[in-house]
Amino acid sequence: MISFQITFTAMFDPHVIIQAYTQGYFPMAHPDEGNAIFWHLPEIRGIIPLDERFKISKNLAKLYKKRKFELLQNHDFEGVIRMCSQRDDTWISEDIIDTYCQLHEMGVAHSFETWLDGNLVGGLYGLSIGKAFFGESMFHTVTDASKIALIFLVETLRKNDYILLDSQYLNDHIKQFGAYEISHNDYLDLLHQALG
Repeated sequence: MISFQITFTAMFDPHVIIQAYTQGYFPMAHPDEGNAIFWHLPEIRGIIPLDERFKISKNLAKLYKKRKFELLQNHDFEGVIRMCSQRDDTWISEDIIDTYCQLHEMGVAHSFETWLDGNLVGGLYGLSIGKAFFGESMFHTVTDASKIALIFLVETLRKNDYILLDSQYLNDHIKQFGAYEISHNDYLDLLHQALG
């Protein structure tokens, strides 16, 4: 992984962040460095497929069709990012929250949410630039709520002919949906296609 620290002031310019994403970078706060912000440029990138390689278990497909959860987009963006930050070890600092809320107000950052009985119980957020969606983080307080939010996202991206769903790094949670890794060069090729 390649990373370097950015300046404090640059973090507060949403336009700098948008430009960085179009070049393959994304920011993360490092708690062990006093929440200093670093740009990350992974040599291997995690991708969630938008074609038939996207996998949904039968039980999850049934749950999605059942509409147990109310699915909303951008209803409580700040609530989603703050819930995503509620972990013992998080890269989502107050600086990250403030800046991504600015990006949301600009129409660049979006949340996909699952609600149950009037409560926000799951969701994810990320940036949409061109035909690329850069997934940042997800959370759930009710079983499968974040998974349903991911299916909601993929369904929405497919309807709008998106080319890229970037998950940055691969983990077991998204592997079950068919997520895979590609090289940095292959990622840049896909990114350029998505950005037109």
